[in-house]
Amino acid sequence: MGKIKLLLNIVPNFEKLLLKHMKKTSLKGLIFVLSAGSLMTSCDLLKDVKYTVAPNPLEMHGDSVKVSVTVTFPEKGIKKKAKVEVTPMLGSTALKTVTITGEKVESNGTQIPYKAGGTYTYNDVVAYKSDFENADLKVTGKVFKGDKEKDGQFEETKIADATIVTPFWVNKDFKVIYHKDDFKRVTPQSTSAMINFDKGKSDLRPTEMKDKDMVDYKNWLVGAQSNPKIAITGISLNGWASPEGEDAFNMNLSNERALTAEKAINEMAKSLKLEKLTPNVVKTYGNGPDNKGLKDYLKSSTIGAADQDVIIRMMAISGKSDTTGATARKTLANLGKIYQDLENICFPQLRRVEVKTNYDLTGYSDDELKSISKATPDTLDVEELLFTATLTTDLNEKLRLYNIGIKNFAKDYRVHNNAGATLYSLNKMTEAKAAFEKSNSIKENTIAKNNLAAIAGASGDRKKSRELLAQAKGAGEEVTYNNGILDVQDGKYSSAVTNFGKGSSFNLALAQLLNGKPADCISTVDSSVDKESAQGYYLKAVASARLDKVDAVASNLKNAFAKDASLKNKAANDREFLKYKDNATFTNVVK
Repeated sequence: MGKIKLLLNIVPNFEKLLLKHMKKTSLKGLIFVLSAGSLMTSCDLLKDVKYTVAPNPLEMHGDSVKVSVTVTFPEKGIKKKAKVEVTPMLGSTALKTVTITGEKVESNGTQIPYKAGGTYTYNDVVAYKSDFENADLKVTGKVFKGDKEKDGQFEETKIADATIVTPFWVNKDFKVIYHKDDFKRVTPQSTSAMINFDKGKSDLRPTEMKDKDMVDYKNWLVGAQSNPKIAITGISLNGWASPEGEDAFNMNLSNERALTAEKAINEMAKSLKLEKLTPNVVKTYGNGPDNKGLKDYLKSSTIGAADQDVIIRMMAISGKSDTTGATARKTLANLGKIYQDLENICFPQLRRVEVKTNYDLTGYSDDELKSISKATPDTLDVEELLFTATLTTDLNEKLRLYNIGIKNFAKDYRVHNNAGATLYSLNKMTEAKAAFEKSNSIKENTIAKNNLAAIAGASGDRKKSRELLAQAKGAGEEVTYNNGILDVQDGKYSSAVTNFGKGSSFNLALAQLLNGKPADCISTVDSSVDKESAQGYYLKAVASARLDKVDAVASNLKNAFAKDASLKNKAANDREFLKYKDNATFTNVVK
């Protein structure tokens, strides 16, 4: 009976063959078959050896196949002076050879006691080859008695199927990132005009409203009235006095000047019927003496540094009403021509009210931007170009806009990166890589690093891709997704599940399957865009097989074949479905 067990272990479908043979032959013939089987393993030295392979079928993970075989020797299964050199064969690829000996053989091999028997665990890892997918794992080798070869090489014996290659289904859809624009449809703007006053006075000079800046301001207000893209948010009237004289007087004077300007602006708005200029948008501010204006004038003047220092120090105390203020004002007057220049040139400019109008300007509409980008694209600024590119899904149109940005704003790293992202989507990898590198050379940035990582990953350089993704940390969720693809390729399925995130995607479903969660895989596919795609149905079929639901396997495969007929041949040979090779429900679908 031990010989029958051996053949049941090492000969595929032997049980069926045995039963069939028993119907057609005599007991004598059956004994002959068993004897032939015994001769194959040199039964006088080695008998009833059992091979247990886990997993069976073998599986590819991280570009390699791990082979683990437990070889069980029964009691008196190996003679004391026997030596066996065993070489597993995965397809046509020989794995490492190991030596197993009886207890009286001196060798570097593993000794197995004769009477008690024992086990030996064989482990090897081999780089995956394409012919492994539909290969068998066999064992072959030589049997020796002592140092003498006995019966030569024993016949190859299949001990497992190979190979499940489901990790290869990962989509290498590495994601690139576009830099965002800083386009603002509505931007705060301002325009200013000036109302000047005579020394010590706050009444409006008759000619002041006729000065060019005020005329231009009035025309602007009239134009703004009819412009739907301009919304006045406020008018601030900042009154100032020149810094000579007492501070209290100058503060009151600056307030009075602001109030005078307010009255003039309101009267103008009323006469022109400027509805946008309601009284509540006008605010007045009295700021006192304009010391900063004085300092700015001195910096631009030819007055020597020593005299500037005297002027600034004296002005700081001239506003006091006591004798120190009077002394300071006298000191300033003693500067002669220098002080006269201040009186004649500087101070008149400081006696003023600044009329500052704040407004929101609404920029071009989407349709206007698209039209301008084709008619006069060079008139658009970089933010407008970057934004306009987001208004189209046409990759060639996007690239045209980004190339205009590169031409007109060559030092902006964003336009180079975004051109690269578009080229990547157009599968122009060499050009895309050059654009990403240019972006990063102008300004080192994590987005370009992620995109270069995508190039490396797509080309198969996983090490380089990992390095760049580490440098791209924080650039966006695309970084973690890209790491997830590399995780699947490296056999790190738990990490892949985490990196693919909470959104539903085919790759997340695949990672869940490979991580031992086939039910989660099916749920994720059903909530993804691949719910009814060929690869989605096929993956659900694999998950169903792992859940041992043959009806679901057949249903999903049928739907997958309807989308992609080439998958029928794939399924017929896929080791994921090996246990159903004789199941009519399965074979009726794949035949």
